[in-house]
Amino acid sequence: MKAKILSAVRFILLFIGMLVMIFPFAWMLFTSLKTLPESISIPPTLFPSQPQWSNYAEAVTVAPFGLYLRNSIIVAGVGTLLTVFVTVCAAYAFTVFEFPGKKFLFLVCLATMMVPSELLIIQNFVTVTKLGLMDTFAGIILPTVGSGFYIYMMHEYFMQVPAVLQKAAKVDGCGHFKYLWRIMIPMNKNAIATIAILTFISQWNSFVWALMVTSSDARRVLPIGLLYFKDAVSSQVNLQMAGATIVIAPMMVFYLIFRKQIIAGVSRGGIKG
Repeated sequence: MKAKILSAVRFILLFIGMLVMIFPFAWMLFTSLKTLPESISIPPTLFPSQPQWSNYAEAVTVAPFGLYLRNSIIVAGVGTLLTVFVTVCAAYAFTVFEFPGKKFLFLVCLATMMVPSELLIIQNFVTVTKLGLMDTFAGIILPTVGSGFYIYMMHEYFMQVPAVLQKAAKVDGCGHFKYLWRIMIPMNKNAIATIAILTFISQWNSFVWALMVTSSDARRVLPIGLLYFKDAVSSQVNLQMAGATIVIAPMMVFYLIFRKQIIAGVSRGGIKG
């Protein structure tokens, strides 16, 4: 009887937590379909009396969300590819090669995990400015491709691969690149997929850094575009919510597609670490 009561209490608490988490998204979605008077009515109403799908068409005419979407795809896609490439190569080097200063460099790599990214913004901004990369995709992407945590995580996975495999591959005339491509990557594809997914989400949601280095619509990503869109329709709450829905919807779909890989990968990463 006690076990049933605890189970019921646990279910109720989880259900309440779910409602608390979902409510802001539900409110955003329903408000995006309301008329302006309905969106600012007191007392507020949750559901629109008549869904106003035209709010989305009007939001798209106010701001170039199609351009922002393209920019976000470029930044997130290229940033993810470069991050995975740098992470895999660095982790492989720390795992397989022996060179002077290896332990020191790896400790430096781990030490970067203790440095808040906010502390690097000013220096990165100065560097990007001197390199002439302001308001470019390269300026948004390049400062974010190195991650000490991902390198450490990938290194831990590579360490689980028996060293005898490398010796056998070397005897068969397999070079480092071929060994990495044919053996190490396939054996750790789940970890690499996890890093790619988490990086894509992080790049897609990039805000502070992207805001600092972009100055025109041609390079603005969705979160930054939403900021300027909000100012353009500051008195129209329903259009603000329509714009927010347009920005959030692609990432929600992305999460629903890859939710199992995200949860499983993070769980495995926590166990490995």
